[in-house]
Amino acid sequence: MKIRTLFPVTGVVAVSFILSACSSLNLNSPNSEAPSPGAKGEQILLTIRHTQVKDTQKKRLAMLQEVVKSTEAKVPGLSITLDGVEDKVNRFEKLRAEMAAGNPPEIFDLFGGTDTKDYVKANRLLDLTPILSELGLTDKFYSFEEFTVDGKIYGIPMAGYVEGLYYNKKILSEYQIKPPQTWNELLDAAAKLKAQKITPFALAAKDSWVINMMCNTMWVRTAGRDSVEGFLDGSKHWTDPDVVDAFQKYDLLVKNGYFQEGSLALSYAEQQNKFSSGEAAFMFDGSWANTPLLDPEKSAIVKDVGFMSFPDMGGPGDGFINGGWSNAYGFSKKVTPAQLVAIKEFIRQMYNEPMQKRQLVEEGMPPAMKLQDTSNVNPLIMQIMDVFATSKGAFPAFDSRIQTKVREKLERGMQELVGGRTDPVTLMTDIQKQQDASNKEETHTN
Repeated sequence: MKIRTLFPVTGVVAVSFILSACSSLNLNSPNSEAPSPGAKGEQILLTIRHTQVKDTQKKRLAMLQEVVKSTEAKVPGLSITLDGVEDKVNRFEKLRAEMAAGNPPEIFDLFGGTDTKDYVKANRLLDLTPILSELGLTDKFYSFEEFTVDGKIYGIPMAGYVEGLYYNKKILSEYQIKPPQTWNELLDAAAKLKAQKITPFALAAKDSWVINMMCNTMWVRTAGRDSVEGFLDGSKHWTDPDVVDAFQKYDLLVKNGYFQEGSLALSYAEQQNKFSSGEAAFMFDGSWANTPLLDPEKSAIVKDVGFMSFPDMGGPGDGFINGGWSNAYGFSKKVTPAQLVAIKEFIRQMYNEPMQKRQLVEEGMPPAMKLQDTSNVNPLIMQIMDVFATSKGAFPAFDSRIQTKVREKLERGMQELVGGRTDPVTLMTDIQKQQDASNKEETHTN
């Protein structure tokens, strides 16, 4: 998927890629017709599982609460319960167990790719294709790709994301370092910064998924954007020299002491704290980090933060960026007709131009829907959009495609690599063994 074909940049205003020829959305109009409940006087109960539980997500939670209130006002007898769960706990533990038991909430935070396909296979997800058509929303989104199975749509993306390298403009300027465009320039910058007792990279490795964000981009740089698909169909291997090369380069950063000290004991928030306090020059993260970075009460670098694609490494994946729309709301297939009426109204209230614009302006969340108005966007967000729009193309996060056991083994293995308890060649050999086993298991189950 070529992001730049989805997001054409017009003139010098980077964020204008969002502009669309779509007609104005009036789904939030006070004159819109309210739905009828299932039966007169009937009480309708819905639970929404959300992941807006961090201190940095208060604005997002407030927006969701507004949507809940407006949805309840439109549907007589409706009462919605909000159930907040940390995103990784929801994805890998709670929702997975509920899906296995067949009792997920009516509305829930859903990850695309493999997660969605697994739940469709288990017959747990509501087919949204006819609902989106009924509400006139099918053509209003950039992409349903990660939530489409056999031509049917099972999730509605809330926002887009982009992963890349945040940098401290003030630090780089002080030490006369330009934003590095190549791997060698990045190494030179890191060495110079460390010599000045500046932490080159903020990193919190206690949450193992954090390590693999940058690793994912690095092996795509050296081995190509289709490497994960190759792992899955057996045409590529984790032990291939171009894949191992990326992990050896990552290991070099570890051995040279370029990462935040004591990272294995630090949770994800500490990575952002290190960078936002002005104590680190670089941080690899996703655009969801915009909220704390741009909050003057939490960040000392509000006016000094920049964003760039990870430097070129001389491989076929140079110029591609990790980005897309992989987080959505999904809906249980096991809902009553009255609950379905309420779900449709929730979709009306959540997915419209005013709400998407608020997410973009207030939270710096790239929109999932094609907006007509992109004024008043923070310069950092404009820079992120520009990087996204001018990239060669995009690739999805590996954990949206790879099997669970492979992901878990890689996460544990990367913690061992950061801790000096393994080496890249040994690690990749172990990962390939698990990949072979997982591929074989899928062949038998299919």
